[in-house]
Amino acid sequence: MGNKYTLISHKLCPYVQRAAITLAEKGLDFERIDIDLANKPDWFLQVSPLGKTPVLLVDGQAIFDSAVICEYLDETTPHRLHPEAALERAQHRAWIEFASATLNNIGGFYNAADAQILNAKAEELKTKFAQLEKQLGDGPYFSGENFSLVDAAFAPVFRYFDVFEQIADFEFFTDLPKLTTWRQTLQARASVQAAVSEDYPALLSAFLRARHSALSALMQ
Repeated sequence: MGNKYTLISHKLCPYVQRAAITLAEKGLDFERIDIDLANKPDWFLQVSPLGKTPVLLVDGQAIFDSAVICEYLDETTPHRLHPEAALERAQHRAWIEFASATLNNIGGFYNAADAQILNAKAEELKTKFAQLEKQLGDGPYFSGENFSLVDAAFAPVFRYFDVFEQIADFEFFTDLPKLTTWRQTLQARASVQAAVSEDYPALLSAFLRARHSALSALMQ
């Protein structure tokens, strides 16, 4: 008998997607329970001290924080997604943190109050992506032929831009051929596709419209 995994999630949370991708890449069966973060049930607050998703229940025992969840899964189940070499593994952890920082930039972008701030936040993202382009080799994944936890971290980052590009052309990926190919490769991977529900694009669009931001004004 294997462990029973339950992923407590929110449909729009990119950090939940990291955990879901990792579970799928490991070939682990899991139950997924979506909650409303605006109306958190009491039982959720008991398993999530930070009041955030994701939370992974392993035989009823709670683990919170996506990085911790992914590391735990990688350490305790076959088919490692982290490199074996300690230095390379540390570098991968650093780039996962870079993915988290990029998600913060994305939040600043879609919450920008006016066009000037929106354009400034877009430039910040372009700078991040230019840095990332320099790190990529021949692909198809972050560090070559093998899918890693860095790929699991960046797939939810890139997913935002499927919707952003329907609003306006900000040229985020112009002159970034390696990044463009990597994004497309991740987009086509089964674990990445299965990490969100079919209504994710519509839910994200509705979320962005409700921000009363410069980006939402472009959607009207």
